[in-house]
Formats: sequence, structure tokens, C-alpha cells
Amino acid sequence: MDISNRKTRQRSIVVAEAQARRLRGLLAARLKSASHDEAHLHDLASELEHALLVARDEIPPGVVAMDSAVRVLDLSSGERREYTLAYPAEANLAEGRISVLAPLGTALLGYREGDEFEWHMPGGLRRLRIEKVRSSNENTVRH
Repeated sequence: MDISNRKTRQRSIVVAEAQARRLRGLLAARLKSASHDEAHLHDLASELEHALLVARDEIPPGVVAMDSAVRVLDLSSGERREYTLAYPAEANLAEGRISVLAPLGTALLGYREGDEFEWHMPGGLRRLRIEKVRSSNENTVRH
């Protein structure tokens, strides 16, 4: 059963124009060979089609963009983790750099501090809250 993760989102995601172009290119290549379990890539492609495209320096504070550090609370387990949203070639889970094309990375893009959402991951449905976002030009997580 194919379940869309983003149908309940009430606003378009905000993405830097250059990042959207790069993501569309990555998605085009990946979707050609995508298997049935990569529905999140189709969700991301759809989100990019409806995204508000802005210059990188116009992304509002607290919005998860590429290279943002994000502190996430798992609402079911109470576990907190910090990830940096990365392009696939720069991803390294041991360093906390998660690919935007991984299910969790796809889920994070465009959400904002305080947002809560459910997302289907390989291990099942997860309920998450974005606690803090730090853009690549900030030195510490926003308080």
C-alpha cells in the first residue's frame, strides 16, 4: 500500500533556487531506477514542483534547508538526535550527515522549528518534532 507522507502539509516548502535545481537533477536520475519502496522520492519531486523558490539568503530562519543542522525529537521513543541535511555524495551517518534522498532526509526538508509530523520510514511510522534548526551560516543551534 502506497501512503503519501506529505498530503497533510498545509504550506509549501521553501527551497533555495540553486538547491531545487540540483535536487531535481538528482531525483530525475534516481527515479529512473527507483524501486517500489522509494515513494518518498516521488513525494519530494511533488514538493519541489510546488515549492516556494527563493535565493539562499532568503530562506526564513528555522526552516530546514540543505546543510542545515536539525535537532529532531522522536515523539514515540523520546530520543533526540541531531542531523545535518546533505546531498547524497556528502552523506555520512557516522558524522550525522543524512542524505536528502534518504527517507528521513526527504522528510526533514522544508519543515520548520516546532513542526510535528508522521513519516513512514523503513522501520515503520515515526512521529517526529523539529526542535531546533541551524543554517549552514550559523555557528550554534538556534535557541
